[in-house]
Amino acid sequence: MFLIRVRATFEKCGRAKYISHLDLNRCMLRTFRRSRLPIWYTEGFNPHPYYSFALALSLGFESSCEILDFNLNEDISFDEIRDKLNAVMPEGMRIIKVAEQKQKITAIAKAEYSFSLISGDTERLFDAVQELIASPEINIEKKTKKGIKTVDIKPDLEILFCEKADNSVKISMYLPAGTQTNYNPTLFIEALKKTTEIPFEAKNIRRTAILCADNTVFE
Repeated sequence: MFLIRVRATFEKCGRAKYISHLDLNRCMLRTFRRSRLPIWYTEGFNPHPYYSFALALSLGFESSCEILDFNLNEDISFDEIRDKLNAVMPEGMRIIKVAEQKQKITAIAKAEYSFSLISGDTERLFDAVQELIASPEINIEKKTKKGIKTVDIKPDLEILFCEKADNSVKISMYLPAGTQTNYNPTLFIEALKKTTEIPFEAKNIRRTAILCADNTVFE
């Protein structure tokens, strides 16, 4: 059986950031049907298009690096695949790149995120962020399948930059992602809220890269 294993990178921003992961599955099902691409269907009593997402994205987060895997049973150029999908993608979603699948999903180890903390007291907020980053532990309560668990995210947190702007503190970080451990910036943000009384609001949370353990981009 002839199969092309395709990996599409897409952005999800604007209004699309409010599409839940469950609704995203429904959106892609409609998108594939409207694109009329020769998608490979599963076999059995209830055949359906085979596709999967590398990582779920939290509701309200934007991304420029989401990964969608699917199979085609006809030979079509990657440019044509991209154009046909983009012609019917929902508002706020756009295919950036289409290529062959090179690595297994298990190769994903971390993700890069950026966000802004908006405050009327940027100087003090920046100091509070620096103090939290320098602390030996950053303990948070995380919901797991077995209930609420206290987790220290400090060993798995890598700050790429932390800068002051006019009315905000801009932060970029690596956090674990993949089949074993998944953290997102809300854990760091909640930890900060517990350590400072300075009012702030987190804005523009965006996933900017999906990476392997050696910090190379997952492909």
